[in-house]
Amino acid sequence: MASEVNINSDLGESFGPWKMGNDEEVLKIVRSANVACGFHAGDPMVMARTVKLSVENGVSIGAHPGFPDLQGFGRRVMRYSNAEIEMIIAYQIGALMAIAAANGGKVTHVKPHGMMANMSAEDEELSMAMARAIKAVDRDLIFLAQAVTPQVTAARKLGLRAAEEVFADRTYTDAGLLTPRSQPNAMIHDPQDSLRSVKRMIEEQAIFSTSGKKVPCRVDSVCVHGDGPTAVATARTVRDGLQASQIRIVPLPELRTMQ
Repeated sequence: MASEVNINSDLGESFGPWKMGNDEEVLKIVRSANVACGFHAGDPMVMARTVKLSVENGVSIGAHPGFPDLQGFGRRVMRYSNAEIEMIIAYQIGALMAIAAANGGKVTHVKPHGMMANMSAEDEELSMAMARAIKAVDRDLIFLAQAVTPQVTAARKLGLRAAEEVFADRTYTDAGLLTPRSQPNAMIHDPQDSLRSVKRMIEEQAIFSTSGKKVPCRVDSVCVHGDGPTAVATARTVRDGLQASQIRIVPLPELRTMQ
């Protein structure tokens, strides 16, 4: 089994007076935060607050760019050219970099959000557009990429560090892709089930589909979504269970096994 792994969460997804998730508690548990950049969720004050909380908790900070779709939370299909995608992502990374600099933090990674990420998981050219945007802004940024997708290939083609990500609270198809949220079995709601799934993925360095198919991959980082009712319990159960197995939980930039 791996001796260390990262645990990340998608955070900063509140907007104005509307609150989503329990960032304060989740940031006491995870080691990396993917901060919404104002397109699918978040706003400048939410971004600033999330950065400050991340700094206080020693959590590494990542940009979480998505489609400009506040009403749909970035989970609806939108069609843009790859050139537009590059600029949409660069814009959002730059916004979070500025907010981070103003609040004592530094952006060290990028993880695409929602439907944009899902579409790129089956589209090599879209993944390349994402990687080009990240490299153009800062070639030292880590691409937090969905395992078994063209995101990983694109990052490495352009010389970016890629951390391969699996999900604690999601299920997978036989292709190694996330089960669409429209399907009833897409989410894992029981924290102990999440822990068992994560431990198996780490032990065997593979994703397992709902039908039992094994899809080999690297497991560098584990995502626990921050917006569900069991988010805090799942994050804590996964962290404590991995630590009990002598696995160190580290911020993404400190992950020695990342390629």
